[in-house]
Amino acid sequence: MASSAGSRPTGLQAAIIAFSIRFRGVVIALGLLLLGYGVFSLLSAKYDVFPEFAPPQVSIQTEAPGLTPEQVEMLVTTPIETQVNGAPGIQKLVSTSIQGLSVVNVYFNSGSNIYLDRQVVAERLAVAAQQLPQGVQAPAMTPLTSS
Repeated sequence: MASSAGSRPTGLQAAIIAFSIRFRGVVIALGLLLLGYGVFSLLSAKYDVFPEFAPPQVSIQTEAPGLTPEQVEMLVTTPIETQVNGAPGIQKLVSTSIQGLSVVNVYFNSGSNIYLDRQVVAERLAVAAQQLPQGVQAPAMTPLTSS
C-alpha cells in the first residue's frame, strides 16, 4: 500500500517489522535458537560416501538340476517361501523359478539390521532344506553387496 507523507505504513509486512523492532531481544533469541538447532543437526547427521538407498535384502538361490520351471516352483520355491515368509520385518518376497534354479529375494523394512535378518533367514533355510526333494542342493544366501 502506498502511504502518504507523515502516515505510518500498514499491512502484514509493516506489522512484522514493527513487532521485530519492538521485541528485538525475542527475535535475536529465536534466531540464535534456530542457529543452534541447525549446528546440532549438522554435527549429529550421519554421512556415508556411498549411502544405501535400497532396502535391506537377502537373495536365496537353490539349484535343482533336471527340474522344469513348474517343478522348481512347486517343489523348491514354494517350501522356501513358506518357511521364510514368517520372519519378522519382511516387507515383500519376490521369487523366480527357471529351469533348474530357484531365486527368492526377501526385502526387509528400511533401517532393519541386515545381519540379524540374514541370521533369521539362515535358521529358517535350515528347516526348509529338510523339506526339499532328493537331488536338490541346499539353499544358499548370496553374499552381501552394496547395491
